[in-house]
Amino acid sequence: MDLKDFFKEYKKVAVALSGGIDSAYLLYAAKAYGAEVSAYFVKSDFVPSFEMKDALYVAEEIGVKTNVLHTSVFDCDNITSNGENRCYHCKKRMFKKILEAAEKDGFKVVIEGTNASDDISDRPGFRAIGEMGVLSPLRICGLTKEEVRRFSKKAGIFLWNKPSYSCLATRIAKNEKITEEKLALIETAEKFLFDEGFSDFRVRVHCENMARLELNVKDKALFENKRPRILEELCKYFTSVTFDLEARR
Repeated sequence: MDLKDFFKEYKKVAVALSGGIDSAYLLYAAKAYGAEVSAYFVKSDFVPSFEMKDALYVAEEIGVKTNVLHTSVFDCDNITSNGENRCYHCKKRMFKKILEAAEKDGFKVVIEGTNASDDISDRPGFRAIGEMGVLSPLRICGLTKEEVRRFSKKAGIFLWNKPSYSCLATRIAKNEKITEEKLALIETAEKFLFDEGFSDFRVRVHCENMARLELNVKDKALFENKRPRILEELCKYFTSVTFDLEARR
């Protein structure tokens, strides 16, 4: 089955947008292959503002209205305790919102952007969406991340080369409690690095308030040039800042 066949079978779909290229291309393909489509984006405490901005912009370019839904995670200890199943409970909450809104709008099929390259063996969130009946057409059709990027570039989708970006909760060490304060500091620090020209990185937080900076190998020269400025800024938010010598892959 390819995507054209998928959307022949599923002619009316709700697309869960994340702000990344996979769900953006999925939205484009649904529209291109003639499906009746609506888009949904869930703004939670774990999602930085630029992800919502990217999702709204790409949907507007494609010509699909995005429904923005809001949820908080801080009333759920299964999420904020940051254990092994945090992502499972978080995805359950997010997609419950989408499924309810989509059904109210007349959409019985919800799809999302997991692709064939994604390793689902360590993804409790993927298990959650599977239990809820959400479909993953890119994975079903065998489309890899590389193919999604290539097709997206050809289609003129501005996100085609955007680095993968996981939610802010992944920056906090397992079993360390997630708080609004920590998330705000991480988002502020990462926004600063984006503004300084970095593109594929993480600001990880350990032992309450120690930051570890992970960079792509191509950005290490930029880091060396801006090291004093970066340390000065990040030390406003964290008690100490370290640099991971192993490059991000």
